[in-house]
Amino acid sequence: MTIALWCVLAAAFLPFPFAAAAKWSRRFDNHSPRVYLESTTGWQKRSHWAQLNSFEAFPAFAAAVIVNHILLGPNAMANQLALIFIASRIIYGLFYIADWALLRSIAWFAAALCSVALFVLAA
Repeated sequence: MTIALWCVLAAAFLPFPFAAAAKWSRRFDNHSPRVYLESTTGWQKRSHWAQLNSFEAFPAFAAAVIVNHILLGPNAMANQLALIFIASRIIYGLFYIADWALLRSIAWFAAALCSVALFVLAA
């Protein structure tokens, strides 16, 4: 299995540390977690939003890696783009939690470009 395909697995689990951070409170109620998450503020609310956005970014990335591998087979460029995607998404989440909006947007854009590049590379 290639690095890019391992990165698909990593990306699938990337939202969960952000979810854990959002729920880090004595007030967290596992009987109604969505109600609790919607009531959070500050860094916990932003962590929840980073979790949601991580779930949203996953399908395009996974499809891009799979399409790239189907059309080109294993390749070093796909591995590099996948690693950059994972790094960008981690940085994105940290910037989101820290409320550094411009840097967060740059990291989001870098990750999105990786997904697009994986498709373009396979074209």
